[in-house]
Amino acid sequence: MIIKRYIIILLILTSCESEQTNINPYIPNISFDRIINLNLPSYDNLNFTGGSVIIDGLGVCGVILFNFNDDILAWEACDPNHKKRDDCPSLDIDGVQAKCNCVGNIYSLATGQLLNSSMTSNYPLIRYKTELIGSNLRVYN
Repeated sequence: MIIKRYIIILLILTSCESEQTNINPYIPNISFDRIINLNLPSYDNLNFTGGSVIIDGLGVCGVILFNFNDDILAWEACDPNHKKRDDCPSLDIDGVQAKCNCVGNIYSLATGQLLNSSMTSNYPLIRYKTELIGSNLRVYN
């Protein structure tokens, strides 16, 4: 009877979904929550598919916002495959990709995946949560 209870409890616990967590050893998992007014001129580029902006002072190295078919994605602007962020602080936007100018890593802003592999570790970009509330975008972790 006791074993049966443990099996039931184990099944319940393993069937629950948990949200994706940051498993990258090079970038700390930090909490933040910001509301962005998309009507402001600095965010005009997000009105179009493929448009992107970088927001400094959010996340660890900044946050890249990317319009993917009218869904705004938020990515950490640190290169997830750098052990030392001080050597190369943040990624740059290059069209629909994010590029590290230090080692040449290129990431898709649509999927977060590393597109060229010159390193032994192949971590994808860290994605943050977004929620559209009217003309405001909530970006949080």
